Amino acid sequence: MPRLSAILLTVAALLLAGCGYRPMYGSSATNPGVAGSLAAISIPEATDRPGQLIRNELISSMQSGKGEEKYLLNLTTVVADNGVILKKQPAVTRQAILITTDFVLVDRASGKVLTKGRTFARVPYDVIRQPFADLQAQKDATERAARQVGADIRTRLGAYFAKQQQSS
Repeated sequence: MPRLSAILLTVAALLLAGCGYRPMYGSSATNPGVAGSLAAISIPEATDRPGQLIRNELISSMQSGKGEEKYLLNLTTVVADNGVILKKQPAVTRQAILITTDFVLVDRASGKVLTKGRTFARVPYDVIRQPFADLQAQKDATERAARQVGADIRTRLGAYFAKQQQSS
């Protein structure tokens, strides 16, 4: 049985190698790949805390700013804090942070818009009428929503660059 597994694994590896499969963030010595393109993105300073959290998530996950900055990523963030459900207990309610972000990737050399989109994250949290606990829950929900938005933008930009490299 172990021999059959080894044979199947070898066949699967050969088939994947033959089809040109390559990880989206993979690179080689001659081609920096998607990771190199993501690292060439500059992101302007944000004016609010959620925008700053999204920017920080993008910079840390894309290794942004480590090399020539060929692209500019503009972000516009809107935050809403809405009530969700009123439970039977009047002292406990449910709120949700909704972060919506529009992003535009621009080629610095030509000023041409390469791709743009909108993404959002909605993260609920409990309000228990304890000021410090409520503030911490809201802060945590905002941070989680910002990380989700940042991860989605990174994935979309990675897909854009992978498609561009595949077509060229």
